[in-house]
Amino acid sequence: MRTEAITPEEHGRAFAPTKKPEVIEQQKLDVRYHVEDFNVADRPKRFLEAFAAILKHSNYRFALEHFIRMTTKCAKCAVECPIYQATNDPHDIPCHRSELLLSVYRRHFTLAGSLKGKLFGTGHLTDDMIEEMADSFWNCTACRRCTNECPVGIDHALITHLGRYILSEIGIAPRALVVSVREQLEGATGNTSAIPLPALLDTLEFLEEDMKEEKGIDIKFPLDVEGCDYLFIPAVSDFLMEAETLMGVAAVMKATGASWTIGTQYFDGINYGLFYSDRMLERIIRKLVSEAERLKAKNILIGECGHASRSAKYFVPTHCGGKDAIPVINIMEYTRDMLRNGKLKLNPNTITETVTYHDPCNIARQGWVVDQPREIIRAFCTNFVEMTPNRENNICCGGGGGTVSIDEIRPYRTSVGGKAKADQIRATGAKYVIAPCANCKKQIRELLEDQKIDCELIGLHDLIYNAVIFDESTKSIDTKSQKG
Repeated sequence: MRTEAITPEEHGRAFAPTKKPEVIEQQKLDVRYHVEDFNVADRPKRFLEAFAAILKHSNYRFALEHFIRMTTKCAKCAVECPIYQATNDPHDIPCHRSELLLSVYRRHFTLAGSLKGKLFGTGHLTDDMIEEMADSFWNCTACRRCTNECPVGIDHALITHLGRYILSEIGIAPRALVVSVREQLEGATGNTSAIPLPALLDTLEFLEEDMKEEKGIDIKFPLDVEGCDYLFIPAVSDFLMEAETLMGVAAVMKATGASWTIGTQYFDGINYGLFYSDRMLERIIRKLVSEAERLKAKNILIGECGHASRSAKYFVPTHCGGKDAIPVINIMEYTRDMLRNGKLKLNPNTITETVTYHDPCNIARQGWVVDQPREIIRAFCTNFVEMTPNRENNICCGGGGGTVSIDEIRPYRTSVGGKAKADQIRATGAKYVIAPCANCKKQIRELLEDQKIDCELIGLHDLIYNAVIFDESTKSIDTKSQKG
């Protein structure tokens, strides 16, 4: 976190007029975040009604009352925002983005603002303002670097989330997120990637056969085993795109003699509600916990996914049990603990090429999963190079906050949102960049391709799979592979 005051040169640059990158101007023409179309004249009214309902049934008002009293225009957040650093456009400064929503709150939801507006007939919410909020809020990756920098503690990412939430209630949201969540909550498959259960079972069986052939031992994906220590739920996209990550997790669980299972009634750790709707977030959390309760699991073990880990870690207690809620653990916490306890052995010379590590914002910004992956990496990678900055002050991959799911804005994500991350990766000269997050993996793969960086994106457990040492005792462990 930066502690010194912003310099006059930085302040001047922050508000200097500039021409936006061409990709942004084109994006405004091509991309509209509208799932449903309502009467344009009706939109401001609907926005205010949704805003009022959210304030009535949540605690957002307390935060907003604080923020409107503390709002500054110091632009210190500008020096920490990867988006602004790429565009140099004052509209991309976090405090400017936050002011879009805070000005609506002041005018329509405070006594002074209402009286002033009625007296002078100014400040009314317009459709143009709503369109500006939609564009601005979805240009943000919600990485929260600005929040760490704000001298008065304004949570700009929270304001962006609230703005997205209100917009989604009137039908303004990225179609990709809304359609995925509908399938997850109401669709036939019950997951965001629309994977039918038979396809999932076929995938796991195929991976088991591969591991048998490669390792010479039976490594299983247990299904519906009741009373296990761990219910394993990765981002469901891993079952389609990250086979090596899944095999690495299974190998670790086999080597450590873990009691674990995958549930067949719900197997998707993704929670897009974290990005745009508290209502959806809660429904998804309850679905996750219901599966853990059905199988009487003692812990929920989330795979390599930043937002899936954060949403479960912080919102399972909020919506399902409080202090008595089922514990949530990230797979890297489990692997590091097993390594420390001597239950997991890794070949120390497995990876000799240069390796660097990307900190996913959702698990690193608060200092939750930071040292664990580094301890694991150093156990079997001989040439580990850090990016700068890193850990809690990491730079976002450029696809955070759900933006990676919006394929229409890929040019923006890889040339603007991800520019700082691309520069970081290129500077390390690494052969592998480890990104233990489903969203970050997709974004960084596209980033490396579009920016033409000679580096390979890989998951942490992809590499671990090659380094796991199985002793005779673990080889003989019979892990159930059939339904319990």
